Amino acid sequence: MKLFSNIRGDAFGGITAGIVALPLALAFGVSSGLGPSAGLYGAIFISFFAALFGGTNTQISGPTAPMTAVSMVIIAGIIAANDGDVEKALPAILTVFLLAGLMQIGLGALGLGKYIRYIPYPVVSGFMTAIGVIILITQILPAVGYYPKEDQEYVNKFKPQAEEVILENILKEEAKEEILVLEDFKETIRRAELVTEADILKESKTLAAKEASGVLGTFKVLGRALKNISLLEVLLALGTILIIYGFKRITKAIPSTLVALLVMSGIAVGFGLDYRPIEEIPSGFPMPNIEIITQFKLSSITPYIFTALTLALLGAIDSLLTSVVADNMTKTKHKPNKELVGQGIGNTIGAIFGGIPGAGATIRTVVNIQSGGKTRLSGMIAGVMLLVILLALGPVASKIPAAVLAGILITVGIGVMDYKGLKAIPVLPKDIKLGPLKLSSEVLIMLVVLTLSTFWNLVYAVGIGLVIASLMFMKKLGDLTAQRSDVKKLGEEKAWADEVDFPVKLKEEVFIKHIKGPLFFGSTSDFQSLAAQIPHTASTVVIRLGRMQYMDQSGLYAMEDVLQELRKNNVQVLFVDLLKQPKYMMERIDIIPDLIPREHIFKNFKECTQWIKINVKDKY
Repeated sequence: MKLFSNIRGDAFGGITAGIVALPLALAFGVSSGLGPSAGLYGAIFISFFAALFGGTNTQISGPTAPMTAVSMVIIAGIIAANDGDVEKALPAILTVFLLAGLMQIGLGALGLGKYIRYIPYPVVSGFMTAIGVIILITQILPAVGYYPKEDQEYVNKFKPQAEEVILENILKEEAKEEILVLEDFKETIRRAELVTEADILKESKTLAAKEASGVLGTFKVLGRALKNISLLEVLLALGTILIIYGFKRITKAIPSTLVALLVMSGIAVGFGLDYRPIEEIPSGFPMPNIEIITQFKLSSITPYIFTALTLALLGAIDSLLTSVVADNMTKTKHKPNKELVGQGIGNTIGAIFGGIPGAGATIRTVVNIQSGGKTRLSGMIAGVMLLVILLALGPVASKIPAAVLAGILITVGIGVMDYKGLKAIPVLPKDIKLGPLKLSSEVLIMLVVLTLSTFWNLVYAVGIGLVIASLMFMKKLGDLTAQRSDVKKLGEEKAWADEVDFPVKLKEEVFIKHIKGPLFFGSTSDFQSLAAQIPHTASTVVIRLGRMQYMDQSGLYAMEDVLQELRKNNVQVLFVDLLKQPKYMMERIDIIPDLIPREHIFKNFKECTQWIKINVKDKY
């Protein structure tokens, strides 16, 4: 579709989507830990460049709940490693985001977009529900107006630990400068004397904020938060939530999130209330952060390379799921690899300008389509719209109450949870046993990912969920293969059509084995029992391989073990209809011709039967 073929619809769709994106961009920026401007910058650049270079015409991109939740972990970790100094940590943070964008470009360039769909639903479900839980719980503190760094009594508890950290940093600096010697601590004492009370207080605040971060941190200080509750902040957050849900009942033509933001901010500013505003949004055009290059240190991002990859994969999943929604609404078909390249370019440029990473946003994309957007121009217009708002209304937006954004995020947390997956918990078949408990493997995976994501680590939780899901899938596949290819004598197993005329007098001497699926590491144990189950009367084993399309290395060695055992027992083996891939594997390690001579490999069962009639004697 040509870029300017639907300019009126695209303009209206893009402007509407940009307006919807504004409060969410600000809220996600605050939630990430980098401030509202980072959310706004991410929304501007990702929306524009992902639309320009992407593979989904109507997609609107920007910061999303899942991407922000993972970004939050990265940001908090790097800030903590930089003594709580955001400015000092910013180059490393943005470098990790840039790396994630480059990885997304790589995923698209390598053509891996089509493989994203193979991520199991329970892993995605558990992760999305965890995102919702994390957002809900971590927004409790700002919603009640409690900020641990500003609670002096709480901060004072960390002063002894802060002194230890400062001294440890002094010793590390001296070790780097090679002036630390056991015989003389004069320089250490001199530097320690230069530490002021303000330095100790700053480090104490950093430690207090770190201790109170995340879900577990919120629970640790929840008691203090409820004792120091700010009624005004609570009312602002509650008012925001009520308007968001209430206004939807009146009309969906105007975004209820934007209405809530304008109404509650207007009340707070108009009545001169003593509320806590968000961080100031810098005015003017966003400038590139050249410190990403000038202060680049590989050591500062090395621990986060796996995390950057997870961020890239999560952005890919998030975007392509939204692309599917857009396809269903517009009856079009997106280009997954091109979409990943577009998202990667958007995230890379967004990182250079100080924005948090994002992905295709479902709600914003739906709004764009419903408002008339049909081409990539709509996404570009949404980005430009946000830039205009930044340039024209930056100082005004800086007066938005922090509690209002907390209220917006609480509704986002409620909305992002996978209720479809949660509702399915009681009805899914219980196919595994854990002691006395019977559970559904799908539910188990979802709960493991949900629990680990919420209380431990989002990145590792997804990895563990994928491993468990893969192992369970392979076990099921192995069990099914074993059930279909159970070892039976010809007289006991249902004969295939071409076996009906097999000589009755040779049924004691000939044992026929059907393999009805891949021979891989999930099914080798059952296959290895073959030799033990062959009756003592059999001198010949026919293995029918026409339905064994694939054999991995584990299957290959299992086959070798069985053949060696049969040869030791003086049982000859005949292969029927050996397919190309298994044959190639067996030729690589000389099973063919050392254990199975080529003259013992037959194209079909008829040829094999003729050979048996000539070479196998009736003994029983």
